[in-house]
Amino acid sequence: MTGLSPAAVRNGFERARQRRQPWEPLWRECYAYALPQRGIGLGSEFAPARRYSDGLFDGTAPDAVEQLAASLLAELTPPWSQWFGFRPGHDVGPEERVALGGYLEDIAERVRGHFERSTFAVEIHQCFLDLVTVGTATLLFQEAPVGEPSAFRFCAVPAAEMFIDGDQNGVIRQHYRATSLTLAAVRSRYPDARLPASLVEDGEADPERRFDVLEAVIQQGSSYIYAALLQQPAGEGAEDMLLAEGTFEQPPFVTFRWIKGAGELYGRSPVMTALPDIKTANKVVELILKNASIAVTGIWLADDDGVLNPANVKLVPGSIIPKAVGSAGLTPLQAPGRFDVSQLVLDDLRSRIRHTLLTDRLGAVADRRMTATEVLERSGEMTRLLGAMFGRLQAELLSPLVHRAVAILRRRGELPGFVVDGRAVELQSRAPLARLQARQDVQNVLLWLDTITRLGPEASGVLNLGEAARWLATMLGVPDELVADNSPLASLAAALSARGTARVGS
Repeated sequence: MTGLSPAAVRNGFERARQRRQPWEPLWRECYAYALPQRGIGLGSEFAPARRYSDGLFDGTAPDAVEQLAASLLAELTPPWSQWFGFRPGHDVGPEERVALGGYLEDIAERVRGHFERSTFAVEIHQCFLDLVTVGTATLLFQEAPVGEPSAFRFCAVPAAEMFIDGDQNGVIRQHYRATSLTLAAVRSRYPDARLPASLVEDGEADPERRFDVLEAVIQQGSSYIYAALLQQPAGEGAEDMLLAEGTFEQPPFVTFRWIKGAGELYGRSPVMTALPDIKTANKVVELILKNASIAVTGIWLADDDGVLNPANVKLVPGSIIPKAVGSAGLTPLQAPGRFDVSQLVLDDLRSRIRHTLLTDRLGAVADRRMTATEVLERSGEMTRLLGAMFGRLQAELLSPLVHRAVAILRRRGELPGFVVDGRAVELQSRAPLARLQARQDVQNVLLWLDTITRLGPEASGVLNLGEAARWLATMLGVPDELVADNSPLASLAAALSARGTARVGS
């Protein structure tokens, strides 16, 4: 038993739902204008068949959201690329670092292989769409059954199903997912659950009937308690049924946010910042289309002389419109003014939307004649704009992902005793966005080396070219097997494994 009663889980869920309610109207507007296929809410309101885009006239925001999500995927977790790595921690001596680095490279490659063979790239892209639109996204990271190509299984949790709660500082401590499953899905997901006979009869009679399921992951100390409940309809008086329970070393729900204010639990998105411009641009395009419709079909005046019936008039080429002798017939009504200024307003609105959603910052380089200095300046600008966001995603997404992956592989026996504790082994981000600062550091060191060599042989005596080469290899992400190694690798790997096993046992 985990110590979580169904009543305690249900009460925690109700508190989390109350904390999310003030955000839902804003989320609905963000989805309506930037990601109209999603919607927000459970039941018929969340059905994909709803035509959310009927009132959408300008596609600048949806296009910018898709581009920003794709850019985040390429800059943070690029597919088929080593976007993370392991390096020796501060407890490892200088003479052991080179050989130990090669051992850690092999482990990082093994972990990356499991990510690539799973659906990680597909699911994380859906999370980035939610992140850009509403500022908060959740990825469900589960262990796959033995025998599948990858040990990992991922699922992007819709914002409509996810509820979180935490402390007064905005740190997430509790995750709740409210979803509905068929009887077959309940049996597949919770094979050890003893389902009531009435529920089995109802599910077998109607295979499409769905049952409400509530999953909870609550942090207690350094561990995470899991419980899954089969929710009973309100008013029947029956207590929720416990389907499964357990304990996790790392939480299976990985929730990350774009930015957040002090004390806030849910994040804020760039779409929220650009929402006034998005709504105004949508209205301007709607008015332009109405004006264009008037300009094409026109508004006409006709005398009611008993001969001309405006209801039977068709304004098509070659048509003959009868009129009484001496009457004016149909007369076009002149518009009171021109609407040309709307294009100027619309161009300015679209430019601000693209700027807020970073389309003009993270997009491809359009000018092929850009010099190396211009490219470096562009990279520095990206670092300045995305530094705060990247730091949050590093702490809330990238690090939990890798720690959860290592915990799963260690549990399956593929990485016995391997612990990323920051002392013997520490996590290293190798995403393209993280390497921008490393490139600037490399430029500074190269400038220093060039300056020292110009001062003459006496000044060059302070250089340690071997250590400089190894440092440059580390900063540029050069594989450790390309660096000369004179240390015994096997003994270092064994020492690391023994050290990790001792820490796990303690």
